[in-house]
Amino acid sequence: MSTPERAPERADPEPLRDLPAGFRVYPKSMSAHPSAAPISDTRVCVTGASGFIAAHIVRDLLARGYRVRGTVRDPDRKADLTFLTALPGAAERLELVKGDLLDAKGWDAAVAGCEYVMHTASPYQVDVEDPQRDLVEPAVRGTRHVLDACLWAGVKRVILTSSMAAITDEPDNRHVLTEADWNTKSTLDRNPYYFSKVLAEREAWKMVKEEKAPFELVVINPFMVIGPSLSAGRNTSTQLFVDLARGAYPGILSLTWGFVDVRDVSEAHVRAMETPSASGRYLCAGERLSMRDVLRVMREVGVRGKLPTLGLDNAAGTALVKLLSWFQPKGAGSYLRSHLGRVPAYDNGKIRRELGLEFRPARNCVLDTIEDLRQRGLIQVS
Repeated sequence: MSTPERAPERADPEPLRDLPAGFRVYPKSMSAHPSAAPISDTRVCVTGASGFIAAHIVRDLLARGYRVRGTVRDPDRKADLTFLTALPGAAERLELVKGDLLDAKGWDAAVAGCEYVMHTASPYQVDVEDPQRDLVEPAVRGTRHVLDACLWAGVKRVILTSSMAAITDEPDNRHVLTEADWNTKSTLDRNPYYFSKVLAEREAWKMVKEEKAPFELVVINPFMVIGPSLSAGRNTSTQLFVDLARGAYPGILSLTWGFVDVRDVSEAHVRAMETPSASGRYLCAGERLSMRDVLRVMREVGVRGKLPTLGLDNAAGTALVKLLSWFQPKGAGSYLRSHLGRVPAYDNGKIRRELGLEFRPARNCVLDTIEDLRQRGLIQVS
């Protein structure tokens, strides 16, 4: 597999000035890699290029000298896509084309001439009107459409963005999760978003096996993805912080997540593409933080709003919230019942050994997320 020569790493740029102590956020226009990376003829297709993770992948690929073809729902809405078209190298090496997960048309053209495909596009919503229509169908059919096109396009490797949702929907600290684990509990009624991720990833592996695909499939399974967004819009991944600041939670719940910075997730995808020996699934998660931990950081840096103070992260509080969860929308309710009081245990050794990935500290990821949301006016910091 041909890849451009990797440019040498450089030291982090200076942090922005006049931020609360502990912040380390950099200007969004600043590339994470040297702009002098050698230009390659290698073309990479990134599906759902305007997404939270995908936009970072596009930026990192351009910074490494690749040519990128990104799919978006409507490439004619140029004003909504300037955060991509303004990236360094985009004018010369980024092409945006239409790609609809539910429509097979256009995918052959989208992947034509591409040596690699990053399939990141998939719906991400906890509560929807019709889980089959709104989550499962686009996730599974979209995977089929993209991989079908890759079968005939001469693609060498597909990197699929899956999720920890495909590994478990009910973490148990007595069992250390690895790439060998699969979520077998989710259904259309129980954590339907998780169900869609399971079905989409299983469909990918099934197609590769049954179609004797000429390309390699590598899967990245991130946990709770946070960090700075390249687009101005909201995203589901970091909505947690906005909701906490706006008093959407009745108290401090017994919820714990494995956090991973979106920039590390992007790096994982690119390394999975560039590393010839990469194979199988990669659990992508750094350190764990509880809701209480997150709130502590938010208070330390002066986030204003209606941050919860009532401690419900105990046995009695968990029992009460589980009872009240039956009065919540179905998706949120099933999530609470399957996650309250549970602390995930997982082994990220494979991705660190095989791809050489090191994760940013979770506290730094939270700080960068807060500052990004502050800059975009979604939360206020004293």
